[in-house]
Amino acid sequence: MFSVLNLQSLIGLAAVVAACWALSENRRAFPWKLALGAIAVQAGLVLALFAIPGSQNVLAAITGAVDGLNRATQTGTQFVFGYLAGGDQPYAVSDAGALFTFAFQVLPLILVISALSALLWHWKVLKWITHGFGILFQRTMGLGGASALAVAANIFLGMIESPIVIRAYLDKLTRSELFLMMVVGLATVAGSTMVAYAAILGPTLPNAAGHVLVASIVSAPAGILLARIMIPETPGEGGAHADYDSALKYDSAVDAIVKGTSDGLMVVLNISAILIVFVALVALVNLMIGAVFGPEISVESLLSWVFAPVAWMTGVAWADAREAGLLLGTKLTQTEFKAFIELGRVPVDEISERTRMLMTYALCGFANIGSVGITVTGLSVLMPERREEVLGMVWKALFAGFLATLMAASVVGVLPGRIFGL
Repeated sequence: MFSVLNLQSLIGLAAVVAACWALSENRRAFPWKLALGAIAVQAGLVLALFAIPGSQNVLAAITGAVDGLNRATQTGTQFVFGYLAGGDQPYAVSDAGALFTFAFQVLPLILVISALSALLWHWKVLKWITHGFGILFQRTMGLGGASALAVAANIFLGMIESPIVIRAYLDKLTRSELFLMMVVGLATVAGSTMVAYAAILGPTLPNAAGHVLVASIVSAPAGILLARIMIPETPGEGGAHADYDSALKYDSAVDAIVKGTSDGLMVVLNISAILIVFVALVALVNLMIGAVFGPEISVESLLSWVFAPVAWMTGVAWADAREAGLLLGTKLTQTEFKAFIELGRVPVDEISERTRMLMTYALCGFANIGSVGITVTGLSVLMPERREEVLGMVWKALFAGFLATLMAASVVGVLPGRIFGL
């Protein structure tokens, strides 16, 4: 039955589209067919994993795979770091929960998944999956071959790795296609981080791995739609063809593992550095605010009020809105990794399972302030001649990418709760 919370999600869906239309460079060119197609693709992908008979077996398999990868990673990490990574302790432990260390229990998972992803790409498994999604986006959303391939790659690769897949076509992309690639890169997450998010949320959210996987996939069509609304394609332009012979290649399976590990190490270092800096900056601002207004006022408390109505429009009950708003603010200012950690720490009985599920979708994207610098730096290396063009669109891309994850959450919120066992 359609409830008030479903209606809230519908309002949020309309508000996201309206906000992007208000900032459109051509409001008369609203893509009605694309809007309907994007919402249908999102709903269809969610229903395919959660509503089709037998889908629970698929979810169980995904969860089992994530658990297996987590256990295998812990074995390797404990071999290197010993008791610091949760191995046999040299002293009596009175609080087992205090043994959790983000640097040793989450970040190493990114290394393993990055190496595994490179190996699967070399064996053409991941390449063919990406090819399949590329064809889906071409047929259902009217994208050109190069744009469709970049969007599909963004589901599994990072926002800088995916442009490498179409490096030979970057100079052929129109301004609208370049913006679309930037938005989808900020709206989705890399496969290497997906598993880490699932591991963080696993203890408090049923089917966490399935939700995280679907969240990254459905944010892609949302990003496509919002990008096309804000910077529409000029009729007759765009549509660069791609032969799917990617520039991302490895010489052998061992080469894929070594390079994948090296790339994963750079991701780990970037995540660590950004988290240290942004968490420290927020703490510094809190000290200054506290000195002026008192310790009860902080960046977190302000963000919780600013984003509470935004969270409510995705379908979150008002009782949970401030907590959800705080998570959205944390994502924007301190990265989605910090937000997922905070979501995982929220006690099960403090927010509803629906709120926890919707926030998983709303947080699952790279759209944060730190990613602006990463996007500009990465694309400037790949296409230095278009650096000024990237700089001129990157903040718009951040806005659209952030809203794309909210749109994904809203689409999920509109669907009947019984599909998800609520």
